[in-house]
Amino acid sequence: MKKFAIPALASALALSACGAPAEEETTTVEPEATEAVAAEPAGTLVEVASGNEDFATLVAAVTAADLGETLSGEGPFTVFAPTNAAFEKLPEGTVDGLLKPEAKDDLAGILTYHVISGKTMAEALDAAIVDGQGKAELVTVQGATLTAEAKMGAVILTDTAGNTANVTAADVEASNGVIHVIDTVLMPQ
Repeated sequence: MKKFAIPALASALALSACGAPAEEETTTVEPEATEAVAAEPAGTLVEVASGNEDFATLVAAVTAADLGETLSGEGPFTVFAPTNAAFEKLPEGTVDGLLKPEAKDDLAGILTYHVISGKTMAEALDAAIVDGQGKAELVTVQGATLTAEAKMGAVILTDTAGNTANVTAADVEASNGVIHVIDTVLMPQ
């Protein structure tokens, strides 16, 4: 299994993208395409998540764990964001318990387990999986790893306990990173 160093991969991708395009390519670019590429993302990771009702539980958890400022900071970060439905899969009372002030450290650990340093778009994640012969280990901000695999055209994340989450939407860009939507809350061991 290949260890996936996000900053190293991001640097390699950035360097490979620095090659000068052929003159023909430069002259055939449509003005609309140039404008679309130049558009700034809607806001920070927290602002983007706050603007989507499907992330209400995640935003409440980020607030309770005092991670809003961090995830609104410079970054960049890649967030595997569980939806409200993902949080609803947890045993009854789990979310309410985690939102209590005395559970702040546990909640922060769970949330940072869903974040990796660097901005990793779906294409780069797919490439890392291929390079790792079907698997890529992602080192989270929390310190533990997630394993990413491609199965039947979908990216599946596996936590240290063996639980899995499907990436249901990818490449939701923010000014300080990217969000990939997942259908299950992952738990560090």
